[in-house]
Amino acid sequence: MICAHTQERWADVLAAVASVRDQSYPAAEVLVVVDHHDALLARLREHFGGAGDRPAPPTPPRIMANSGPRGLSAGRNTGIAAATGDVVAFLDDDAVAERDWLRHLAAAYADPAVQAVGGRTEPVWASGRRPRWFPAEFDWVVGCTYRGLPPGKVRVRNVLGGNASFRTRVFDLVGGFTTGIGRDAGRRPLGGEETELCIRITQALPDAVLLIDDRAVIHHRVPAVRERFGYFRGRAYAEGLSKALVARSVGARDGLAAERRHTARVLPAGVLRGLGDALLGRPGGLVRAGAIVAGATAAAGGYAVGRLRYRSTVVPRTGVGGPPTAPTAPSSPNTPAHGEAAA
Repeated sequence: MICAHTQERWADVLAAVASVRDQSYPAAEVLVVVDHHDALLARLREHFGGAGDRPAPPTPPRIMANSGPRGLSAGRNTGIAAATGDVVAFLDDDAVAERDWLRHLAAAYADPAVQAVGGRTEPVWASGRRPRWFPAEFDWVVGCTYRGLPPGKVRVRNVLGGNASFRTRVFDLVGGFTTGIGRDAGRRPLGGEETELCIRITQALPDAVLLIDDRAVIHHRVPAVRERFGYFRGRAYAEGLSKALVARSVGARDGLAAERRHTARVLPAGVLRGLGDALLGRPGGLVRAGAIVAGATAAAGGYAVGRLRYRSTVVPRTGVGGPPTAPTAPSSPNTPAHGEAAA
């Protein structure tokens, strides 16, 4: 499934769809959900409908409108409700998947305990290279796999939403993505909706296994604006706000366990690595160390503000069969290895 919201990513959306249609493990269907953008919806339907002299693709994607409120979570819920496969996989609209992406995701579902599988997301920097100051420990800021995640095929608390898959039946059990936590094109770039969903899955199914297989690779485009420090700091702050909502929904112990480990172990090691590079005269070491401190401070500040802002917020359980609802705050402004998968 690919969720799209702007015509500015037209070429990216076409490339994402093409990469899914070219998989070595074919998807049963390709779903493209458009988030409240009538012109983009019509353009995609015309393009994939084979109008004019252009031949229609042999397996055109299903193009549909987000039937819920604006935002990524509701768009995903719309696609989940329409999906017909045993597993649904998600790909960002500005990413392309390597040819064996679905094959590696699907293979893990031979184990009936596995309920979700994610992969590795590599950044494609608009400038052609990683900014010297940008720490790999914070690659989650640009939606990519970050330093600190274990390599290989490993069990994790949560998968990353832009490169992830779930058994469709878990949504019947725990509901869909909760709106009001994740991204909305017209608001601050929040996140964390997949974290909250994954924690709900393991709370409802204590024996559930969630995996990341780093052989399932996608390449995610990072535009120039996201290479700037202002975006970095703002996105870290927004993540803190989101984590406050996640903790409100599923509890601080589960909602912040991985973040505490990352902050206590990975980030200090990153600061020391940057300082060591600076002492050795390697470029960018000192500013990377400073960026880690600044990013952690911004995220902590966002979380503190979020704790106050959302202290009376009720986070509902969102079903995929009906209209999703946002959090309300009265006082505050068969398996895919042997069956089929949808992407």
